[in-house]
Amino acid sequence: MKELFPLKQVRGFAFSMILTGVALAVYFLDWSFAIEMTILLITAFLQAGLQLIVFMHTGETKDKGAIYTNIYYALAIALVTVFGTLLCMIWGYM
Repeated sequence: MKELFPLKQVRGFAFSMILTGVALAVYFLDWSFAIEMTILLITAFLQAGLQLIVFMHTGETKDKGAIYTNIYYALAIALVTVFGTLLCMIWGYM
């Protein structure tokens, strides 16, 4: 019966709830903006990684190298888009 219990998913769910609690605590506590944003960004990336690995079973197939390559590519495109937008609109470079 032990092998039928989804222990990995239960641990992932518990860690997901802890990360959500930390993000909620940041909302209610009065810290500086930089500290709040740092904690929220860290918890958001940990939450996204947890969702991909535990609940979407990213590393459990034969083509996991291609899947991880696509994730890294999507992350690179997102970062270029975000920082390119900041560069043009806020920091004044064109």
